[in-house]
Amino acid sequence: MRTALVTGVSRRSSIGFAVARRLLDRGDRVVVQSWAPHDAGQPWGPDDLDAVLAELGDPPHLSVDLADPTAPARLVASARDAVGPLTSLVAAHARSAAGRLADVTTAEVDLCFAVNARGSLLLTQAFAAQYQPAAGPGAVVLFTSGQHRGPMASELPYAISKGAIQAMTLSLADELIERDVTVNCLNPGPTDTGWADPTQTDLVQRSMPRGRWNTPAEAAAVVAWLTGPDARSVTGQTIDAEGGFRR
Repeated sequence: MRTALVTGVSRRSSIGFAVARRLLDRGDRVVVQSWAPHDAGQPWGPDDLDAVLAELGDPPHLSVDLADPTAPARLVASARDAVGPLTSLVAAHARSAAGRLADVTTAEVDLCFAVNARGSLLLTQAFAAQYQPAAGPGAVVLFTSGQHRGPMASELPYAISKGAIQAMTLSLADELIERDVTVNCLNPGPTDTGWADPTQTDLVQRSMPRGRWNTPAEAAAVVAWLTGPDARSVTGQTIDAEGGFRR
């Protein structure tokens, strides 16, 4: 049986939630992570965490701040205790931060790197350390946001930290492929997770050939493929699942 840790499962509209639901529906044993205080400080606000977990069937859940450098190892160890050796890691968490060049602060850049880039790296390190081939083929799915496809000058702290995730993917994949662990990075394109204001929503919608934003469920479908048996030859790749987004 596949076992998975999915981070970033704090809102029902999130990609992390959709991924957890998709993996649970196919029979995986899933542990989910959230950090609601981040959402509380964003324009979209927090969700009802009890309701989030209830809709998933109350899987094992850990509230962990990935800005803490010790958090990734503790999170993976706790997840392993809950469901056994992990075969999949889906790092769908993210710290969001707006700011153009003149607005950049050291504190925000450091925090974005800590949560997004360092957090993803240390989660992968901890996952690899506990991975047992006898448990089944391993898979790591990281997330970027399209910074390699086009500029995001109004979200610099976020953009450069997510860009680092895309840049590390190939090296991590090379490190782990001999242990039968694939590592890939998903760029889900503009995804309707409730973060955009009406002006942004309209602008992006007009740039999408299908006339709508991508959905979290569509991103989750790609994750299910990358962590399933049909994608074992795919590693070190950045999957641009943008729905034809025209920048």
